[in-house]
Amino acid sequence: MEQQVKLFTREELKCRNTRDDAILIIHNGVYDVTKFLDEHPGGEEVLLEKAGLDATEPFEDVSHSSDARSLMAKYKIGELVEADRIQTKAAFAPQWSNDQPKEQGNVWSAWLVPLALAVAATILYRYLFA
Repeated sequence: MEQQVKLFTREELKCRNTRDDAILIIHNGVYDVTKFLDEHPGGEEVLLEKAGLDATEPFEDVSHSSDARSLMAKYKIGELVEADRIQTKAAFAPQWSNDQPKEQGNVWSAWLVPLALAVAATILYRYLFA
């Protein structure tokens, strides 16, 4: 049996902004962070500042880790009704790997400037001291 997603309006959530009832909207999802206030690494103040409101932008500005994003699922209680949803940029998933191919031009240009300086220094040395 499929679980029904609970839907909320922005209007009904805006008053849920206290230490005893703290709700955040992130990417149109609704999260009850009341029990997370004491555990939040950035302190409860940053969560309470946006409680009852859309916290998508500040959440993304901090560049939360993939672990933090996974932890969010535990606190999700629903989503915004279709009429209250806003188009947000997709959540940023940073790539921590350096496995991306390098362009061939970058490799040559990295050697070109030092090589040109060495040739210029050699010619200047021979001209002035030889």
